[in-house]
Amino acid sequence: MNFDLLSVGDANLDAFIHPSESESLCDINTKECLIAFSYADKIPVKDLEFSVGGNAANNAVGIKRLGINVGTVLTLGDDSTGLQIIEKLKQENVDLTYVVQQPSTLSNFNVAITYTGERTIFTYHAPRSYEFPVQLPKIPWLYLTSMGESFRPFYNHITEWLVKNPEVNLAFNPGSWQLRAGMESLNSIFKLTKIIFVNKQEAEKLIGFEVKDEVTKELLVALSNLGPKMSVITDGGNGAYVFDGVKCFHSGVLPVDAYERTGAGDAFGSGFLGAIIKGKTTEEALVWGTVNSASVIGYVGAQKGLLKIEDIDTWVERARSSGVKVEEI
Repeated sequence: MNFDLLSVGDANLDAFIHPSESESLCDINTKECLIAFSYADKIPVKDLEFSVGGNAANNAVGIKRLGINVGTVLTLGDDSTGLQIIEKLKQENVDLTYVVQQPSTLSNFNVAITYTGERTIFTYHAPRSYEFPVQLPKIPWLYLTSMGESFRPFYNHITEWLVKNPEVNLAFNPGSWQLRAGMESLNSIFKLTKIIFVNKQEAEKLIGFEVKDEVTKELLVALSNLGPKMSVITDGGNGAYVFDGVKCFHSGVLPVDAYERTGAGDAFGSGFLGAIIKGKTTEEALVWGTVNSASVIGYVGAQKGLLKIEDIDTWVERARSSGVKVEEI
């Protein structure tokens, strides 16, 4: 099968709830905020939306919309939620050869409460054993991302497969369970990684030290010293940073208001990686990731705003006219 990339990880169905009666309680000193609802009350909801999400599914859809042939490796539940995920991916023309619905299991499901552009997510990760495909094709790129608590056997299989197929380029975006496991569990994957995608807080956790304000060159280089040839760190409104093994670059963000931020990181990753697969420079890849992320936060859900290849030039020009620059640091 003529894949340019296989996206490996998890998928889920997201329900977005927009309550009409809520308030936030914030501590000015710590900038810590809570969403408050009346206890034992019936809270009216002004809007309800459903969207397929999950890091692997978001990446696969984002890459496919950029004109790149992509398949996905997923273990779903044997339920209506799993069928909805499959149907959505079919509509996006993502190859589903390596998607399995595991009998007598449930699929992952999230409920997100949206409030002033941010979301608070209740996450259900269905207990499962991830099924490694009997025979994966040799492909130019593999995108490995978050899985649930039982990820280790699957990660061991993928590590062995990558060692046997050194021509495969690995892009790695660890999830919360992988980060909790620590570098001892991830070391073998890191040594095989071509590009690592993390946010600033995740990078600090992996390295073991914090930087006070902006991402620094030292943080980028330290991340690459763990194994990856290229380190990409996103930092919300401060933009995105990359170390390509020689130089460090920073890109600002587009001045757009966020309607809902789910999937912003995945959108950046698919935009950046899509550009690299298409032979673009590191600087161009930063801009592709930046505009893809800016588009996604204008919609509810992680996939609706993902850019198509025919939209990229318009958005790149929009970024340029808005003063977004890629600069060496």
